[in-house]
Formats: sequence, structure tokens, C-alpha cells
Amino acid sequence: MGLFDKKYCDICGQKIGMLGNRKLEDGNLCKDCAAKLSPFFSDRRRSTVNDIKAQLSYRAANQEEVERLHITRSLGKNTKILLDEDARKFVVTGARDIISANPDVLDYSQVTGCMLDIDEHKNELKIKNNEGKMVSYVPPRYEYSYDFTVKINVNHDYFDTISVRLNPSSVKTPRPVSVNLRGAMPQEFKEYYDMGKEIESVLTNARAEIREEIAQANAPKMAVKCPHCGASTIPDASGCCEYCGGPLA
Repeated sequence: MGLFDKKYCDICGQKIGMLGNRKLEDGNLCKDCAAKLSPFFSDRRRSTVNDIKAQLSYRAANQEEVERLHITRSLGKNTKILLDEDARKFVVTGARDIISANPDVLDYSQVTGCMLDIDEHKNELKIKNNEGKMVSYVPPRYEYSYDFTVKINVNHDYFDTISVRLNPSSVKTPRPVSVNLRGAMPQEFKEYYDMGKEIESVLTNARAEIREEIAQANAPKMAVKCPHCGASTIPDASGCCEYCGGPLA
């Protein structure tokens, strides 16, 4: 086939316009079908047509999950972490209409780690001399800029990391900032630092609670003496005696 031969999407069958092709390992994908994939998915070029079909099937089911969400808490400012604390699920999105955006719905148990990353950049300031050349101050002067990103590691079929940029533009300061000197933090730096640490704490604690519950559920049950009938019994699912049904708590 020639370079400019017409191509058709191997998912929906529609003709792909010029510059609209998204190459797959064994086929072609149109931009409309590509837009339906997870926003956190980055391995499209190494995916087969069947891989993409499987993901689009998952994304259709995910749409139903989004519609069932009852958001009880919001973290972040631009891109947000929206939590359904009752269902123990969350989404990460910057969209106002989450139904249309169809963000991936994740269980608390899928979180494997969460950490705030602060990226510091140091830029030397210069001044124009009498000859019109930019030269260093004496002594040198610097400007520092900071970017705040929360990295959420997850156990998922189509991605393993979600990076959430907290600040829309770099936070600039005339001197370096230490996170160990909270009282000396500039207000804007403190705002994004606290925001990131809150997200880190909430998701890390949610993960820990789920893991603890799973460990407790899998722990071997010990026999106790029933205070009602005197039998040696293993508590049932509701914590009652297996013989007389009396509560053992």
C-alpha cells in the first residue's frame, strides 16, 4: 500500500482522514475511537486491534460506573481527585462534566502508592550592562520556581501511574524553600504543598484501611466459649454463636 492510500479504522470501519490515523501494532485507529481510550493510557502504538477493542469494551462499562458515582469529597484545584467515600471509589479528572469525560473509576484497593513530588528549578537573574550585554549580578542573584505533582501508583490493566499537576503555573520565589521550615513557606508554595500532602494522606490511608480489612477477613478464626449456651464455637459472619445464635461480642 502507498503512503497516501486511504486507510480505514480497524475498530469502527470509518475512513480515516489525512493526519487522523493513530497507528496500532497491527492496524489503524481513527482519532474518534482513540479519544474514547483512557486518558492515562500511553501504550497505544504497541497495542493490537484486539487490545484496543478490549479496552473500549472496558471503557463502555466504566461509563456505567461513572454514572453510579456519588461524589462526597473533592481534592485538588484544577485536576481533581473526586471521591465516593461510601463506595470507596475515586476518579481523577479536570472535567466539569464527568459523565461526558468518562474518567476511569478506581477502587481504593487499586492504589499501590501515592507521593507528592516537588520539582525545583534554579534560574540565574542577569542585568544588561553599559554595552548592552546580559551579565551576572555581583554577587549572583537567582530566582527559584517550583512545580507540584502528585503521583498515584495503581494496579490497573491499562496504566500504572496517574500524575496530577497541582499548580497551573510555576510558583516563583527569590530564595529556595525548605519543606522543613513550614513557617518560612511563601503562601502560594504552602497552598500547593498542603494540597498535595492532603491527597497523599487520603489515598495512602484509604489503601491502608482496605488492606487491613482484607488481612482481618483472611485471618483464621479462633473458637470462643458462648456466654449464652456454653458451647465452644467459631463466630459466624454476623459475630454470633453457630449453635444458639447468641451475640458473642
